[in-house]
Amino acid sequence: MIGSITGQVQYLNAPVACLMTTGGVGYELELPIPSFYQLTVGATLTLYVHHHVREDAESLFAFIDKQDRDVFRKLIKINGVGAKMALAMLSTLTAAEIRQAVERDNDVALVRVPGIGKKTAQRIILDLKGKLNEFAGDITTGEHLFTDVADGGMQAIAEVESALLNLGYKEKEAQAAIKLAQSQVEDATNTSALLKAALRQLSGF
Repeated sequence: MIGSITGQVQYLNAPVACLMTTGGVGYELELPIPSFYQLTVGATLTLYVHHHVREDAESLFAFIDKQDRDVFRKLIKINGVGAKMALAMLSTLTAAEIRQAVERDNDVALVRVPGIGKKTAQRIILDLKGKLNEFAGDITTGEHLFTDVADGGMQAIAEVESALLNLGYKEKEAQAAIKLAQSQVEDATNTSALLKAALRQLSGF
């Protein structure tokens, strides 16, 4: 079973797929969107991996942070929560935000994740209550600073909007979240920071 991969990023295929090579072997990986946008082609790094095996396919899900992989593994054990839904959750919420939603019985935050209905959200809360205590880190809300959008900012906005649409959000709500997120990041050309702020808006945190 593959637990981690240390290698070089060969290509990125937005919004979630990348190819990493190590020892002459290339591994196709799927990542949560915030992790994906932290990668750069040519970078050498270690990713924590979950090797997902089904009757008809095998997939590798990769994470920059080990705690994200650990939460992913807890999520996919829940009845009705598959790997794709767990990936969508970690694309929308951080591990700490998922824990907060669970401990506060905040099914509304979970329902905002595309593909999760009220019954599934309540099942997640019931199954994970008290099991995510190791993910009790503070949630960063960012500085509320206004940043003008330059050329690089327009590219970042386009990339973030594309990522949100691929997650299942509607165009209008994606654009509204990005607009609010712009006032919460210091650098509007930073795709990763802008995406995290937009996802926080959409999840209600």
